[in-house]
Amino acid sequence: MKILVVGGGGREHAIIKKIKENKSVEQIYALPGNGGIAKDATCVDIGAKDIPAIVAFAKEKQIDYAVVAPDDPLVLGCVDALEEIGIPCFGPRASAAIIEGSKVFSKNLMKKYGIPTAEYEVFSNLEDALEYLNSAPIPTVIKADGLALGKGVIIAMTREEAKEAVRSMMEDKIFGESGSNVVIEEFLTGPEVSVLSFTDGKTVIPMISSQDHKRAHDGDTGLNTGGMGTVAPNPYYTADVEKICMEKIFIPTIRAMEAEGRTFKGCLYFGLMLTENGPKVIEYNCRFGDPETQVVLPLLESDLLTVMQATTNGTLDKCEVKFAKSNTCCVIMASNGYPSHYEKGYEITIPDDVLPNVYVAGAAIKDGALVTSGGRVLGVTAKKDTLGEAICEAYRLVEKIKFDNAFYRHDIGKRALMAKETD
Repeated sequence: MKILVVGGGGREHAIIKKIKENKSVEQIYALPGNGGIAKDATCVDIGAKDIPAIVAFAKEKQIDYAVVAPDDPLVLGCVDALEEIGIPCFGPRASAAIIEGSKVFSKNLMKKYGIPTAEYEVFSNLEDALEYLNSAPIPTVIKADGLALGKGVIIAMTREEAKEAVRSMMEDKIFGESGSNVVIEEFLTGPEVSVLSFTDGKTVIPMISSQDHKRAHDGDTGLNTGGMGTVAPNPYYTADVEKICMEKIFIPTIRAMEAEGRTFKGCLYFGLMLTENGPKVIEYNCRFGDPETQVVLPLLESDLLTVMQATTNGTLDKCEVKFAKSNTCCVIMASNGYPSHYEKGYEITIPDDVLPNVYVAGAAIKDGALVTSGGRVLGVTAKKDTLGEAICEAYRLVEKIKFDNAFYRHDIGKRALMAKETD
């Protein structure tokens, strides 16, 4: 089989490495891929949002199956376009990808179908939003309606911060048209949990839970990032919590999308907050999370490509999806200064014995060498019987990778370990 994977980050590298385990796979193309992915797939310099070029390439190479991984091409209709020329895909069509593409849509969906989430108001007029903030409970959460590279959410601790956030989105357009509408939301507290799930639109099979670390620096300080590390499973996500989520969130969401004529197929990501009033949805993503994918897929014992095809074909209820009882930890190595200004172009040295544990996100090939080309450069994942062992092993491997300007958090998994100790 000839497989096409759209995207070029650590998530895509993890997907490609897992798909490679299927013996029927002869060739994998990554569009655009990156310098590290080039060891595992043929990278082609076509952008993930260049849908006409993606379609033309897929047709020319007679691709058998495509995986569209990032949010932008999904929301823009990449799956629709590929399916129109007869190429089966993993991922939702644009009508379903709106569940991430518009926070207004997803909040209204949850309200309509009684899916637990934070209280909220939607605004398309700046003055109305500012007036509301004069009396809104503080702290509050301000969200840009559309996609914003994972940065379109601001937690405002004061009334002035909240107003500044709204002005920056609606007036200054820091997220472009994504901020034309904003959601002002109740501030929830409790442990956060990420749950990725396979779904064919009728059956939903949750994957192993995970815990992301968004802040740039140790102790959950610094700016929000795309994720500095992850552990799985998340100790806060107990069997009892899973049962509640399945009954009140996962199945109702899939049924709501079907009822709206927006059947969702692919990977639906549930970002959850375990509040004192039960689990609530913070956000939906219409794809695999990054870096959650780098800890969840190494635990998958079933064949990934087979499961993906079952979501496409509507046969997920007949497909075995099995996960190892192990623990995983992923530590992200980034360029110093990320997520703000950072230098790039530094050579990366990865020992051969570490390569199987590495998922490259921001690197390029220059003069035959692998060099840094992004903020998040790579993720290092370790799988062990216990969480403590997985964390120790991940950091042991991190120490063996070298590039100038590297930085990483030293406390990935610390909160999860503390939660386990208090069980």
